[in-house]
Amino acid sequence: MNWVSKKQSHFILTIWLAFALSLLSTASNAQDLFANPGQTSLGLSSGINGDVEFLRVEEAYQVQIHSHDNQLELAWYIEPEYYLYKSKFKFSINGQPLTAEFDDGKVKYDEYFEEYLEVFYDSTIVNIKNTPSEPFQLKVTSQGCADAGLCYPPYTQYFDVDPINGSFAEVDGASPEQSTTNAQNTVADAQPFSLEIWLTSIIFAIIGGVILNLMPCVFPVLSIKALSLANSHESKHKLHMHGWAYTVGCISTFLVIAGVMLGLRASGEAVGWGFQLQSPAVITVLLYLFFLMGLSFSGFVNLGSGLMGIGQNSTQGSGLQHSWMTGALASVVASPCTAPMMGAALGYAITQPTVVALSIFAALGFGMALPFLLLTYIPKLAAALPKPGAWMDTLKQFLAFPLYLSCVWLLWVLANQTDINHVAIIACGLVAISFALWVIHHTPNSKTWLWSNRAVALSSLAFALVVGLSYKPPVKDELWLAYSPEKLQELRSNEQAVFINLTASWCITCLANEKVALSKDSVRDAMERNNIQGLKGDWTNADPMITDLLKQYGRSGAPLYLYYPAQSSSDAVILPQLLTPEIVLNTIDTLQTEKLADIK
Repeated sequence: MNWVSKKQSHFILTIWLAFALSLLSTASNAQDLFANPGQTSLGLSSGINGDVEFLRVEEAYQVQIHSHDNQLELAWYIEPEYYLYKSKFKFSINGQPLTAEFDDGKVKYDEYFEEYLEVFYDSTIVNIKNTPSEPFQLKVTSQGCADAGLCYPPYTQYFDVDPINGSFAEVDGASPEQSTTNAQNTVADAQPFSLEIWLTSIIFAIIGGVILNLMPCVFPVLSIKALSLANSHESKHKLHMHGWAYTVGCISTFLVIAGVMLGLRASGEAVGWGFQLQSPAVITVLLYLFFLMGLSFSGFVNLGSGLMGIGQNSTQGSGLQHSWMTGALASVVASPCTAPMMGAALGYAITQPTVVALSIFAALGFGMALPFLLLTYIPKLAAALPKPGAWMDTLKQFLAFPLYLSCVWLLWVLANQTDINHVAIIACGLVAISFALWVIHHTPNSKTWLWSNRAVALSSLAFALVVGLSYKPPVKDELWLAYSPEKLQELRSNEQAVFINLTASWCITCLANEKVALSKDSVRDAMERNNIQGLKGDWTNADPMITDLLKQYGRSGAPLYLYYPAQSSSDAVILPQLLTPEIVLNTIDTLQTEKLADIK
């Protein structure tokens, strides 16, 4: 078995860099949302996907304070579809924490903290007893999220409370006397370090990393690497060096992911393991990677066992960097997976100082590399592996199917994150990747054809990346409402003009008309200017209401375009099945002119 070629090592490095850049893109987007963590009110005009408008934190959660008989009553009023975490409330006076009594909340599984938490919707009341009878300053910390997907950073408020006259007023920050006390108590928010818990978490992380190798996205990689080791005739020292190079690749990649995650948490965003899968860009990169690996395992593209193996018979030290990159690749493909025992270890890690947290993630990477590392140190384990033969190629092809299933799973995740149109675009990207590989495989020996085919292949790969990473879900279009006979009757009775578009996802003519005519700015402007309400009937699935309307106008299928003038007594105008902007605009202008003539 030969060393990993330069082309293959460059491919691994490119994948690793693409994954890292996707993580940084996710971090950059998150940092934009949480530019001023902690004390600052968030002014957000759009959500994570750019199609949701979020309230500022002080608008989403408003509090009123009542003081009587040496106790406080804090009443929170929470906007619809927003909620507050019960466990994130903290109250203190002069740096001394206060005990509070809470209402019963709603228990729900929280994707950010990856556990079941009690939350409050709509409103809640918190009671604090044994407060001072003299004026004091109250520090209140809370944290909440929106159902649409945004989690606010912890939000701290300060109130000057006067129990004598029962008044309160919010102030900008702690008084100078309290600043030092509050700074000294900041460390109390984190869990204290415990050597016993840390060692237990290290062990759990190592075991979780070992189990990661059994996950569908990782097991094929380890299997091929183990088999390549069985074929190796390297010296023990060389094998040890490659084992450690692979281990360093695993650990360094996990540390990159951990560094980004901890940085986001430090900025106030509530993220946990798997946060990168909240980014469609990361999912797209992983999906393309799994697809390429599946094609390689199936034998359709020769990325080769060298891509997954440690190689042999080299006198050059550059081979170690190939082993490092292969370990990095294995960690990248493991990033969507979660193994037993990982949750407890990582849950502890994110509550600790950075050095302690990174040690847990390093242990996770070490655990993932451990099976392969042991193979390089224990000859009996390597000797126990089956002898090489034709069955190895059959096994490699069989192991492609877990990778293809991983692609299906990622497509499902993507469909839930964005929409079915994005899934279709990614599917086109997969076809473009396949086409690029086919073009490279069928490149003639001629230099002219060599460069032209390479240009075509690179263009196809660029197309796959651009369309996959640049897609944004469409914003809800108020110009077009869902069709129903009741809605049509309501609009007609109000003397409002109506344009009906009966369409279907499988109707190519319908989609072309929407793209060429109905979505044009000139048409949309004319509809808005003339107060024309669009009604869209989707006949992708059978719908008796749409079928009845088609029959009413003598049609057996989509498309059908109807324009009802504003006068409720006017009949509908049937437009052609092939539309242009001019046809739609002329229809609108003609009927508007007739309307003005009737008025005169």
